[in-house]
Amino acid sequence: MRVALLLTFVLVSHSVVAQGLLAPVGIENPQRAWQHWTLNCQGCHLPSGLGSVGGAPDLSRVAQFLWLPAGREYLARVPGVAASPLGDADLAEVLNWMLWRFDKEHLRANFKAYTAAELKPLRRRPLRMEASTMRIELLKQIKANPAL
Repeated sequence: MRVALLLTFVLVSHSVVAQGLLAPVGIENPQRAWQHWTLNCQGCHLPSGLGSVGGAPDLSRVAQFLWLPAGREYLARVPGVAASPLGDADLAEVLNWMLWRFDKEHLRANFKAYTAAELKPLRRRPLRMEASTMRIELLKQIKANPAL
């Protein structure tokens, strides 16, 4: 019986880690964050986070936006985030989970987790038509400045 319980624990733990459900600061409940991602984000970004052609962008390098103050704000104001039906606290948790799950390689040691208080005023100013242009400009700044 103990062996069966231990084996179950190991398998579940491995599955949780493989799915990116054990995460750092800013993610109080990884399972809840994953569920919110699944219900609200993955339809466009796909389970892999690689995005969809002509739709949601690839998230594999999303944490690089945090290297610029305007990039951090951008992530909070893109239409899918700003207009999300999630409350500010749940949305902050999903953003933090998404950054860790899809691009932990580019999260800096001084990563500051999104909070509900930070998101609240930013969501009131959602990006619309300018979102794509802003993304392109931010990516140019990131690429042009290897010191970031």
